[in-house]
Amino acid sequence: MALWKPDQTFYPSARMAMQAPREQLGYVVTFNPTPANGKHDALCVLDLDSESKTYSQVVGRTEVPNAGDELHHFGWNACSAALCPYAPHPHIERRYLLVPGLRSSRIYVFDTKPDARNPKLVKTIEAEEIASRTGYSRPHTIHCGPDAIYVSALGAPNGDGPGGIFLLDHESFDVLGRWEVDRGPQRFAYDFWWHLGWDIAVTSEWGTPNMIENGVVPELLLGNKYGHAIHIWNLRNRRHLKSLDLGAENQMALELRPSHDPTKTFGFVGVVISTKDLSASIWLWHRDGGDWKIRKVIEIPAEPADESALPPALKPFKAVPPLITDINLSLDDKFLYVACFGTGDLKQYDVSDPFKPRETGSVRLGGIVSHGKHPKSGPLNGASQMIELSRDGRRVYMSNSLYGAWDAQFYPEGVRGWVAKIDCAPAGGMTVDPNFFTTFDGERAHQIRLEGGDSSSDSFCYP
Repeated sequence: MALWKPDQTFYPSARMAMQAPREQLGYVVTFNPTPANGKHDALCVLDLDSESKTYSQVVGRTEVPNAGDELHHFGWNACSAALCPYAPHPHIERRYLLVPGLRSSRIYVFDTKPDARNPKLVKTIEAEEIASRTGYSRPHTIHCGPDAIYVSALGAPNGDGPGGIFLLDHESFDVLGRWEVDRGPQRFAYDFWWHLGWDIAVTSEWGTPNMIENGVVPELLLGNKYGHAIHIWNLRNRRHLKSLDLGAENQMALELRPSHDPTKTFGFVGVVISTKDLSASIWLWHRDGGDWKIRKVIEIPAEPADESALPPALKPFKAVPPLITDINLSLDDKFLYVACFGTGDLKQYDVSDPFKPRETGSVRLGGIVSHGKHPKSGPLNGASQMIELSRDGRRVYMSNSLYGAWDAQFYPEGVRGWVAKIDCAPAGGMTVDPNFFTTFDGERAHQIRLEGGDSSSDSFCYP
C-alpha cells in the first residue's frame, strides 16, 4: 500500500534506528515436527511489553492451511532500504511478513494490519510458480531491498543445485525471476546481504536440498563436501566478482552480518564446524584497497564430553562441537552475538575493532550435554539457535530449534520448543531475563522478527 510519506518505522541511518521506540510485539514461526499428525505450522505473536499482564505470552496465532511446510526464516516486505536515494518505492509500508516453507517451497504472505496481534494470511505463492519463473525451490531467507523483495533459495526443484536468489515485487508479491545474470562458480546458497553504498552483494553456502533435507550426511561432512566459501557480487549488475574460500575443513559458512554503517566495508560470517577439530569460527570479510579478503577472527573450541552423554552422531568424537548456527550484529556495529547450538552458549563479543573481537559476555541455555537451566524451567534441551537483537541493542530474543531433521541428530530425545530473552548491558555483559520464558507444546520455534524492525531486518543508505 502506497503512503503519502515514508513509513515511520523506516530510518535513514542505523544511528537513528537505535533511537526508535521499543518493540511491543514479536513474531515467531513455529513448526510441527511430526506433520503426519495433521497439525499445521503457524505464525505466532509474542507480547514483549514488560509492563503487560501477558508479558512473554503468545497473544496471537495464525495457522497456515497446509501441513508439513516447516516454516523457517522469514522477513518484512519493506524496510529502511526504501529510503535509499535510488529506491523506486520510497512510500511503501512495512506491513507484510513473507514466510517460506522450507519443505514445501511455498511462501505465505501475512498482513499485520490493522490488527498486529492477529496477522491475516492474504496470499500464498505456490512452489510451482517459483519453480517456473526462477528455476529455484526451497526458499530460505527474505530481505527487503530498495528495489524489490530478495529471496534466497537452496536449490533446484529436483533437489540439486544450483541455489541462488530470486525477486518478488514489493506490493503485488509477483515472482519476478532469478536475480543472477552471471553466477560464475557459485553453486551452493544460503544467506545473502549487501553493502548498499558500494553496490556489493555477499552470499554464503550450505548445501543443496538433497544434501541437507534428511539431516547431516556424515560422508559429505567428513569429506568436506558442504559449502565453505562466500561470494562477492556486483549488486547492480548481478554478476559474480570473487569467491572467498575459507578452507575445505570449515564446513557450512552460513549467516552473514555486514556492517550497518554504509561507509564501512566489513562483515562477519559464521562457520558451523571444522572437520579438523570440531571447533566453530567467525570470519571477517573486508575490502582491502580494491580487493576483498577474508580472515578468521574468532574460534570457539569443542568441549570434551563423556561418550555416554552424547548422541550417536557425536559418540566417536567424545566432544560437543559449538555448532555456530546464528549470529547478529548490533546496529552501532559494536557487539556481535554468536549462538552455539551444540553447547547452548550465547556469546557476546565487542567488535569495535572488527579485526580483534573481545569476548564480553556469555550465557548458557540448553545444550547437548549441559542442558542449561532457565530460572523459570528445569534443564532445557535444544539450545541457543535463532537470535534476534532489538534496534537499541539491549535485548536478544532466542529460540531453540535448528531444522527438523538436524534437531533429531543432535537432540534425539526431541526438541521441546521455547523462546527466552537475554538483557544486554550497554558496556557489555548479558543476563537472562527471569520473567521471560515462552514454551510451545508439541511445536518448535524458529526465527523471530520484531515489530517495527530489528537488527537484522533493515539495511541503511546513510551513515
